[in-house]
Amino acid sequence: MLASRLLYGNQAVLPVPDLDRTDFLLALGANPMASNGSVMTAPDLPKRLKALRARGGRLVVIDPRRTETAEVADEHHFIRPGRDALFLLGFLHTLFAEALVRPERCTVPLAGVETLRALASEFSPARVAPLTGISAERTVGLARAFAAAPSAVCYGRLGVCTQEFGLLSTWLIDAVNALTGNLDRVGGAMFGSPAVDLAGIAKRVGQPGSFDAYRSRVRGLPEFNGELPVVTLADEIETAGPGQVRALLITAHNPVLSVPNGRRLERALAGLELMVAVDIYVNETTRHAHYILPSTTTLEHDHYDLALHALGVRNAARWNGGLFEPPAGLLHDWQIFLRLIAELVKEGALGQVWSRAVTALGEKVTPRAIVDLLLRLGPYPLTVAELEKSPHGLDLGPLVPRLRELRSTRSGAVELAPPLMVSDLGRLRRRLAEWQAEAAAAQQGGALSLIGRRDLRSNNSWMHNSQRLVKGPARCVLYMHPSDAQRRGLENGERVCVRSRTGAIEVPLEITEAVMPGVVSLPHGWGHDRPGTRLGVASRHAGASLNDLTDEQAIDEVCGTAALNGITVHVSSPGE
Repeated sequence: MLASRLLYGNQAVLPVPDLDRTDFLLALGANPMASNGSVMTAPDLPKRLKALRARGGRLVVIDPRRTETAEVADEHHFIRPGRDALFLLGFLHTLFAEALVRPERCTVPLAGVETLRALASEFSPARVAPLTGISAERTVGLARAFAAAPSAVCYGRLGVCTQEFGLLSTWLIDAVNALTGNLDRVGGAMFGSPAVDLAGIAKRVGQPGSFDAYRSRVRGLPEFNGELPVVTLADEIETAGPGQVRALLITAHNPVLSVPNGRRLERALAGLELMVAVDIYVNETTRHAHYILPSTTTLEHDHYDLALHALGVRNAARWNGGLFEPPAGLLHDWQIFLRLIAELVKEGALGQVWSRAVTALGEKVTPRAIVDLLLRLGPYPLTVAELEKSPHGLDLGPLVPRLRELRSTRSGAVELAPPLMVSDLGRLRRRLAEWQAEAAAAQQGGALSLIGRRDLRSNNSWMHNSQRLVKGPARCVLYMHPSDAQRRGLENGERVCVRSRTGAIEVPLEITEAVMPGVVSLPHGWGHDRPGTRLGVASRHAGASLNDLTDEQAIDEVCGTAALNGITVHVSSPGE
C-alpha cells in the first residue's frame, strides 16, 4: 500500500495480476497454491494455473523454499531470504542494458526512467548473483523471456513484503511491470473495477492515505494511514511517561503468536491496567484480558468482502447473508463498539445527548446500509437487494485498463523513482558486505536464515482449534536442507533447539531438499502450550511459535514493517 502511494499517489490503487490472460507469471515470495491468492483473489487457483500453461504460458517461482506453487511451476529458483531487491535490480539492469524497456506501452507517462536506469547500472546480474544464489545467466535469461512475452506480470507477496527490504522490493516489482509495458495492460498488472470501488472513492474524496505524519513515542517509527508498526507495541506498554499505553482493546487478533518476540509482548500485556478483547476464544492473547466480549460468529452475520473483491483477478460481487439468527443478547462486533462509544461519551448532560445520538445512529447506519450506499456509488451500480437475488455472486467481467482515471500523483505520471526509495538504496549497498560475511559463516556450519511458511490448513492460529484442520501429519516441523543437517550431525525426526536473539524453541526436524542450503523454515501460528488458554484441540497439537524467534528489532527501517523472513538462527540438538 505504501509503494502504491509513492508510485501512483494513492494507497488504495493496488495492482493485481491479470492471471487469466497473462503469458508469463513471475512470482516472488508468493505461494498462491496455499493462500488461494493474496493481493490476488483467484478462486480455484490450481485450475487457473493449469489454464495458464495450457495456453502456452509460463510460471516461474523465485523462493527460498520449493513451495506448493513451485511444485507446479515451469521453473523454480532458490533465492536467499531478503535478497529479492538485489535480484530485481539485476533484472532491471538487463532490461536497460539490452534495450528491453517499453515504457511507451503504458497507459500513463512514466517519470524517473533515467534515474532508475542509473540506479540499476551498478547492480549487474554478475555482481548480485553470489548474494542472491541465482546465477547471472539465469537472471539475464528470465529478464529476456519476460520482456519478450506477449504479456507478463511480476507478482510478489509476503515473502517479499515482510523482510528488511520489503518496500524496496515491492517498488521494484512495480517498476519491472511498468518498464516492460505490462502495467495497466491486459495480461499484466492491472487494477480492479469492483462494485465497491475503494480506490475510486479515495480518488474522488482526495484521501490518498498518510505516511510519517507522526512517529511512535519510544522508537520513533513512522505512522502509516493512522497506524503505527506493531513491532513497537511492547515498547509503548512498558515505557513509562506521557502517552504510555495503559489500556488495550483488541478484536479477533492473537498478537502473542503473530507479532515478533511474542514472549516479550505477552509479558507486557500482563502489565496493562485494562485489557478488553472482542473474541470468541480464550487464546494465547485474550487470556490476559480483564474482559472478553464475545460477538456473533461468521454464520450469524452478513458479510460483504470489500478487500478481496477489490483485489480480484476478475471483477465480481457477492453478498453473504447470515444463515442463523444469533442467540438472544449476543451482539455483532460493530454493535459492541457502538455501545462502548455510547458509554464513553456519556458523561454530563451533553454526553447524554451524544450517547443517545450514537445509539440512534447505530440503528440506522448498519453495515448493510453502508455497503448498499457504497454499491450505489460504484461503477455498475448495484444494491444489496440485487445481490441477494444472486446468492452465488455476480460476474462483472474481466479487468480493464483504468490507471489513467485512478492516478493521483501531482505530475500525473507513475513516479518510478520516489526519493524515499532512491535514498533507501544506500542502506542496501551498506548491507552487501554483511551478507557476504554471513554467507561465509553459513558455509562453515554457523548461523542459518529462518523463513516462515504457509500451509493450506494452517494460515492462522485460530484454525488449529479445529480437529478437521489439524488431523494428519504434524505440520509444525522445521525444514532443513540435508547438507545443513549433516554438518550439524542432526537426524530426520529428532527434536532440535532453534535459537535466535529473542529466544529458543524445540521442534521436530524434517530434512528436505524443499529448502535451499543455509535456510530453515517453520510455519507460523503455533505455540498453543501457554497456560490459561482454553483451546482444547489446539493444545493437543501445540507446536512452537515462530514468533518466539522473530525479532521486534528486525524491521524494514523505512516503514517499520516487521522483518519476519531472514531471521538469523542457530540450530542444534537440545542441550548443546
